[in-house]
Parts: sequence; C-alpha cells; structure tokens
Amino acid sequence: MNSVPWMEQGKGNSMTKKLALAAAMVLAAAGMANAQSGPNTIEVRQVAMALLGANFAGIRGVVAAKGEVKTLENPAKAMARFAGIVPSLFPAGTAAGNNTKATAEVFSDAAGFKTAAMALGTAATALAEAAKAGDADAVAAQIKAVGDSCGNCHKTYRAK
Repeated sequence: MNSVPWMEQGKGNSMTKKLALAAAMVLAAAGMANAQSGPNTIEVRQVAMALLGANFAGIRGVVAAKGEVKTLENPAKAMARFAGIVPSLFPAGTAAGNNTKATAEVFSDAAGFKTAAMALGTAATALAEAAKAGDADAVAAQIKAVGDSCGNCHKTYRAK
C-alpha cells in the first residue's frame, strides 16, 4: 500500500497542527473582513464547512493508513465543538443567494437543523473518546457514525 507522508504513523499530529493553522487563518481573515465591511456570512460558513470536511477527511485518512488513532482526539473534539455552533452560521436573511447550498428547510425547520447538528456533535464526541482510549475499532465505528450524521443532515438541509 502506498503511504501518504502526513498519514504515516507519528505524523498525524503534524496534520492536526496544519488544520488548526488553516482554521486560525480563515478566522483571522473573517475577522479582518468584519472590521472592514462586515462578514460575508455565506462565505464564512462555506469555508467553515470545508474545514470541517477536511478535518474529517484527515481523520479518515489516518484510520485508513492504520495510523495512531490517539492523535485523532483533538480533531474529533474540534468537530464536536464546531457542531455546536453550526446553527448560528445560518442566521435569518442568509437563505437567498445563488452561491449557497443551504436549503429552505435550514431556515423553516431551525429546530430540526439544530437537532441534526447536535447529532454530529454527539457522534464526534464519541469519536474523540474512542481516539483518546486508543481503540482503533471503536474509532472506525464512530467514523461511520459521524459520516452518517453528516449525510443525514445533507439529505434535508443541503441542496445537491
């Protein structure tokens, strides 16, 4: 099996640092935009969701490469924390626009959308706990649970 350098055992921490740095740069850029002209809410949430997806892809990559699962605790915790703020990234008035994939249901069914975000948080928290324990089998099972919660949310709240 060909290995990807950042996925090699012992390198997972480096990927975590790179993802954290990328997230910090995005947040800093959003803060500068806010100071100058206000944030573009749709763009901020799209970047945040892209970072969430990249973080999850990194986690899956470490597991696929049979890397050290303990290194996945913090990225999984970050996913759980992010899930808690997802609903706040969809304030009223940001449904319109041709550059958003949010469906009308995000806004008309805010309670359901919040429940879906909480399901992601619960699954990501369990993933973090499995990673902390170093249980590769439990991590693999929780990756499926996290992926399922993402997919379930996308079925209703994200346009194809």
